[in-house]
Amino acid sequence: MNEDAERLLRRHGLQVTAQRLAVLRAVSTHAHATADELADDVRASIGSISRQAVYDTLGTLVARGLARRIQPAGSPARYEDRVGDNHHHLVCRACGAMVDVDCAVGEAPCLAAAGDHGFEIDEAEVIYWGYCPGCRNREADPNRTDKNRTDKNRTDKNRKG
Repeated sequence: MNEDAERLLRRHGLQVTAQRLAVLRAVSTHAHATADELADDVRASIGSISRQAVYDTLGTLVARGLARRIQPAGSPARYEDRVGDNHHHLVCRACGAMVDVDCAVGEAPCLAAAGDHGFEIDEAEVIYWGYCPGCRNREADPNRTDKNRTDKNRTDKNRKG
C-alpha cells in the first residue's frame, strides 16, 4: 500500500510525507474512525504527531477527494477512504457503530428532491438510524430497562457534544 499511497498522493498533487502516508493508511485501515482515533493510530505508526497536524492532513485529504468526512448528528466527524460512489451510512443509536449502505438507486444523487430551488443537485447524504444487532440483543435482556438506555444515550451525547 505504501507505493500505492505515494502514487495516490502524487496523482492528487500532494507532496508525499510520512505524516500524509500515515494518516492515509490509518483512514484506509479504520473506516469511520474519528480524528482522535486516527491520531492514535498514526502515533503508533510514526511516533509523535500533533492532533492539529492530523486534523490538517485529514482536511487536505478530504479537499483533494482522497477521504470523506461524515458527521452524524451528536457524533464527532468520522473519516473513510470510500469516496466517489455516493454511498450512505447506518448508525446505531445506542453504541454509535457505523456501517456503509450502498446507494438506494445505484447512482448519484440517489434521491430526487421535492424541489431543487434552482440548485444543480449532484449528491445526497443519507444517514439511516437504528439499533445494531448487539444493542438489540442487549435491549432484550430483562435486566436492562428503558431508563438504562436513556441514561446511556444522554451520557454518550454529553460526552460527544
